[in-house]
Amino acid sequence: MANALDSKTVKEYGRAAGADVVGIAASGDFAQAPEGFRPEDVLPGCRSVVVLGGAFPPEDFRDVDAYTASRNAMLASMTQTAKAVEKRIKADGRKAKAVSAAGGKWVGGEGRKEHFGTISLKHAAEIAGLGVIGKNYLLTNPRYGNLLWLSAVLTDAELEPDERAQFDLCENCSRCVEACPAGALDDLAAFGRKGCSRFFSMEGKKFTIKCFKCRSICPYRLGADIALE
Repeated sequence: MANALDSKTVKEYGRAAGADVVGIAASGDFAQAPEGFRPEDVLPGCRSVVVLGGAFPPEDFRDVDAYTASRNAMLASMTQTAKAVEKRIKADGRKAKAVSAAGGKWVGGEGRKEHFGTISLKHAAEIAGLGVIGKNYLLTNPRYGNLLWLSAVLTDAELEPDERAQFDLCENCSRCVEACPAGALDDLAAFGRKGCSRFFSMEGKKFTIKCFKCRSICPYRLGADIALE
């Protein structure tokens, strides 16, 4: 028999598992996602998406090795956080499915084929009120800036969703667009892995990121100066 489950309890699960921020989105609010990237495509009967965010220190921008190590550690950590929340929701008698911190990506209604069958975590976080997606195609949070790694848990429990964040992030700023060496941000409708592919490498199981200007150059990367409406 399923136990009563509410948003407050699920958010406590997330924080206890190590998340710095937790937001909730209704699965019905993903209508703009392409087929295969909606919550119900991944977990039939899904009614809510629990989005989990963990912050990494800004000092990790100091060099490529530090940033790559932080990225890889946070990916593993936030995936484990999602699995811990999934386990607790299942213990309450509800269906749940953890979404890896690797997540999926979609832009302009089209998804990345290699990530087919999973949701876009940054879009889920935006819908769940954890921030907004800027011109750099990164989620930016009022407190943590763009220093959040995300994961999520899908569930058939009907939870009260959070309101979307309401603030204007980029205004007339285009620093990230101008700084991108690949021109990947010139048109977000055409954004994809192709533009950035020469700035990361994979040697065996070692993943190295060689460029993160879109993240580091943003004046709101730390979040403190975002003016909320």
